[in-house]
Amino acid sequence: MYISQQIAAMAVADVLSGRNLTLALPDALDVFPKSTPQQQGGGADLSYGTLRFYGEVNAYLTQLLEKPLSNVDINALLLVALYQLLHDQADDFTVVNQAVKAAGHAKPRWAKSLVNGVLRNFLRQKEVLSEKLKTEEVALYSYPKWWINKLKKQYPNDWQSILEVGNTHPPMTLRVNAKQSTTEAYAKLLARQDIDVTTLGGEAVILTKPIAVEQVPGFADGVVSVQDYGAQLAAHLLDTAPNMRVLDACSAPGGKAGHLLELSDLALTALDSDAGRLKRVASNLTRLDLQADLQLGSAAKWKSEQPFDRILADVPCTASGIVRRHVDIKWLRRESDIDSFTQQQAVILANLWHLLAKGGKLLYATCSVFAEENQQQIDQFIKLNPDATRLPLKLMDDRIEGINIQQGQLVPAKAHDGFFYALLQKS
Repeated sequence: MYISQQIAAMAVADVLSGRNLTLALPDALDVFPKSTPQQQGGGADLSYGTLRFYGEVNAYLTQLLEKPLSNVDINALLLVALYQLLHDQADDFTVVNQAVKAAGHAKPRWAKSLVNGVLRNFLRQKEVLSEKLKTEEVALYSYPKWWINKLKKQYPNDWQSILEVGNTHPPMTLRVNAKQSTTEAYAKLLARQDIDVTTLGGEAVILTKPIAVEQVPGFADGVVSVQDYGAQLAAHLLDTAPNMRVLDACSAPGGKAGHLLELSDLALTALDSDAGRLKRVASNLTRLDLQADLQLGSAAKWKSEQPFDRILADVPCTASGIVRRHVDIKWLRRESDIDSFTQQQAVILANLWHLLAKGGKLLYATCSVFAEENQQQIDQFIKLNPDATRLPLKLMDDRIEGINIQQGQLVPAKAHDGFFYALLQKS
């Protein structure tokens, strides 16, 4: 266990210094090349868990320390161990002993005694410490205070459920390739292999118990892809028809592009500003045996000689609606980042609008729950563009439990992440 703790502590320390977990975790794993798959998996789980509940575990640690630790590695190790003592099923005695052992591999000589003392002190005073945190919202919800306050204001009836959903494990949702199968047929295929699923609207199925992607039947052959149900709404809401010229702006990693091509034969252009990410689009389309015109360029500047009938503007955003999949976002984002994203979104929208044919439709999409990036952005765009009309959204199906869409806002729920959609038509 102590190697898993070391891996997690290294990744957590990296994230708290400002680095993305998708980069920090692989680097931490590379430091332990002889670690077993079980230790690596444990390290990943502990990394995600500690960051998911960082607000809580850090509040406990702050009470247990006389002053903040200057050693970021030992500080991170204590956070990981406290997360385990609060949320993991591992035995308390084992967690403490293994954390002390992990501290023994650190350079400071005092690390072992400090880690041992802090963790045992936590176990002795857990109830008293917990009582002191009952009114501390950052500790209760494990989100930054500004984030909590913003949701309270923008979602007076839903803010608590949004925060709580964001701290759960995300479902493993698959999208069945409509060119190859149906949700019903695929569900029967999985049932024969004793894999339990729930079918949702459109092409979506949720696995009751997540499994490794490479073990998902039909994944390698393009029968299914991994995609959240909320994200799967986009291809249907864009309202495409065969042979239309369609632009998928900010396309990487290509999930929505693949879905669009699975539903209809389109002349689709996939645009992205990052060459590496564009390769992921190509790889995903190859797996699905689909074709598109891949273009490297910024959606804020890119030009086309011919207009498009449909444009999917899946713009960069705070990703505040998908924090249960990207737990580091809560602690890496700053409130000031929202303004930067809204400015970028406005520039992208303005450029893409010029690429849309008269009578054409543009679907504006974010994976955010903040109104500044969503409703307020669209209100401002329509005010500046008299030829833009917002159309009502027609959901393909509302069978799924907990669906809640308000003015285009899909509020995070058990079965899906948080997304925003606005369908605009050019007169």
